[in-house]
Amino acid sequence: MRKVAIIGVGMTKFGELWDKSLRQLLVESGLEALEDASEKRTLRGKDIEAAYIGNMSAGLFNEQEHLAAMLADYTGMTEGNRPATKVEAACASGGVALYNAYLAVASGRYNIVAVCGLEKMTDLLSGSVTDALVSAADREYEAFYGVTFPSLYAMMARRHMHEYGTTLEQLALVAVKSEEPQERIL
Repeated sequence: MRKVAIIGVGMTKFGELWDKSLRQLLVESGLEALEDASEKRTLRGKDIEAAYIGNMSAGLFNEQEHLAAMLADYTGMTEGNRPATKVEAACASGGVALYNAYLAVASGRYNIVAVCGLEKMTDLLSGSVTDALVSAADREYEAFYGVTFPSLYAMMARRHMHEYGTTLEQLALVAVKSEEPQERIL
């Protein structure tokens, strides 16, 4: 296996972005990553040989399926039949997409690939976010007994508080931190 490097990064603001569509977020972060990579070496969209996009529930939240094809279309990857693959692994979708891209480059199959992790939960058209998220669990077994992601995370938080003495105030700081402006991560 050969060495692999991340040569460009792009990230959109975290939050309720009512004024931006899923497509706009995808394109904005993708162009930023391409620009970042181009600062380090001459790189254009047509140099990308394959793409992996991690997404859990665009169909439920945005009524938008086939994000990989949309990514390929908006980045000009449709020339030359370069593959674009959507990876779905619940909350780990972006990480699994990155892992698949890593394997594709490390194995020598491709030299340059694009990776995107994308979710937009604020545009849910019907039902609730909790109901949509339960589809990442075992709906018949877990949801039937009331185990949803909010209840599961509440149980985890309570267990952490019990084992480590974490206070409600300390846990509240996580929410405060998440609302602060996000710095670009390299």
